[in-house]
Amino acid sequence: MSLKKAIGIIVLVLLIDQISKIYIKTNFVLGEEVEVFSWFKILFVENKGMAWGAEIPGSYGKLFLTLFRLFAITAIGYWLYDAVKKHSTRILIIAISLIFAGALGNIIDSVFYGIIFNGSEGQLATFMPESGGYAPVFHGHVVDMLHFPLIDSTWPEWVPWVGGDRLRFFAPVFNIADSAITVGVALLIIFNKKAFPKKKKEDKNPETESEKASAEEEYTGIY
Repeated sequence: MSLKKAIGIIVLVLLIDQISKIYIKTNFVLGEEVEVFSWFKILFVENKGMAWGAEIPGSYGKLFLTLFRLFAITAIGYWLYDAVKKHSTRILIIAISLIFAGALGNIIDSVFYGIIFNGSEGQLATFMPESGGYAPVFHGHVVDMLHFPLIDSTWPEWVPWVGGDRLRFFAPVFNIADSAITVGVALLIIFNKKAFPKKKKEDKNPETESEKASAEEEYTGIY
């Protein structure tokens, strides 16, 4: 698979990811929800930290996280380039391309959204507001909107410890970039043998084998 095709996958994922995020950011108020189906909703939330909303404490936690993401995307980019250069399997290149695109999509939010948008609390955000953005560079929040509450019920009273509590599956809210990363990792796990095929042993050199056989015959002839 060529580098051009890999870049094509990355560009396509980035376009879908950023268009969806910009639309949600400029047309939804933070926390606003639209029900598409009973099991699928568009819910606008902003992720200030890592996956599942986890955050690194401290005033420099967000900066450290963004810088770590930049380092990680550099490593993934080199991995992709090396895989293409070595003519690795198609499934491996596609998987790395999806992971790279997803990581880059969320990095764009973290690096730039804080300075190009204002806040979404109680209002629709605007692009490049005169009063400035809601956070300095590297401190932006990742926009999430895809919510699949496949189960939203209550635990039976007889269930120990959680009886009567709310039962939700699938609770996390995510975006296209997260989906790309998940699909990329899943491809590597499911098609591991195809993505990382074992190198075949090199065929034995006929000349070397012939010389070895002759030597053995001479050695046997002595005795």
